[in-house]
Amino acid sequence: MSRMEVRANLSARQAQLRQQQLSGESALGLVSTRSFPAIVGTADMMLKSAEVTLVGYEKIGGGYCTAIVRGKTADVRLAVEEGARTAEQFGQLISKMVLARPMQNLEAVFPIGKYLAHIAQEQQSYSRLSNQSLGLLETRGFPAMVGAADAMLKSADVQLASYETIGDGLCTAIIRGSVSNVAIAVEAGMYEAERIGELNAVMVIPRPLEDLEHTLPVASCWLDKPEPLPILLSKTEEKKQEELVELPELEKVPLSLEEAKEEKLEEMSLSMEEVKEEEFQEISSPSEEDKEELDW
Repeated sequence: MSRMEVRANLSARQAQLRQQQLSGESALGLVSTRSFPAIVGTADMMLKSAEVTLVGYEKIGGGYCTAIVRGKTADVRLAVEEGARTAEQFGQLISKMVLARPMQNLEAVFPIGKYLAHIAQEQQSYSRLSNQSLGLLETRGFPAMVGAADAMLKSADVQLASYETIGDGLCTAIIRGSVSNVAIAVEAGMYEAERIGELNAVMVIPRPLEDLEHTLPVASCWLDKPEPLPILLSKTEEKKQEELVELPELEKVPLSLEEAKEEKLEEMSLSMEEVKEEEFQEISSPSEEDKEELDW
């Protein structure tokens, strides 16, 4: 076995040991609700109550949403308990669970891996609405959500960031702005949603954390995508690009239009010569009247 193969096997073994150690120390916590604003508020409380990482949300239809967090066992237990208490206050708690040592097979199949949060953060571009207060208004039925969103935009200085659907006819409009404006807008949207259809839930989060920001849907019009970096070339490649390549000379083929012009010019020159000859003959051979005048 060569030295390169030994190093490759050693690095692979070290990576496997690090993954096993991470799986053993990183616990898994899940809290399920039946409302998108409720699960966002639950996730916000879980993040603020303990040192955990929000992996994301899992929506399985029928309005059921699950917030998934990872971290040390003690932190995950505390976060799940606080999140479940918050969901109970909303009247939306469905279930909760803490798994101390999830197996690698679970992480390979289910969307519960901690690395998913890092991938989501890398893929998410910077939003111009970040670091603003968050307001969520959920209705049963799309027309009620659209009407409530219009009322919120007209009642206060807020921006419609995006919307979310979770099944069972539940739709959520997400707005951003200052705390006071978001509170006024949500109140106006509640009255409009009840007038048009059915209001299901509302939520106002004054200061959402960065982990929560990366998991929220944002419309593409609010994203600032990073500009691509310039491609750096070596000096030899730059010289190759600067060298000019001589192209073969092209044969000159006369166009039909040019031929027609040349023929027309030739005809015009011939007609001019004929006119000049006639004038010369008239001058050289005088008429009889001219002769009589000359004789006189």
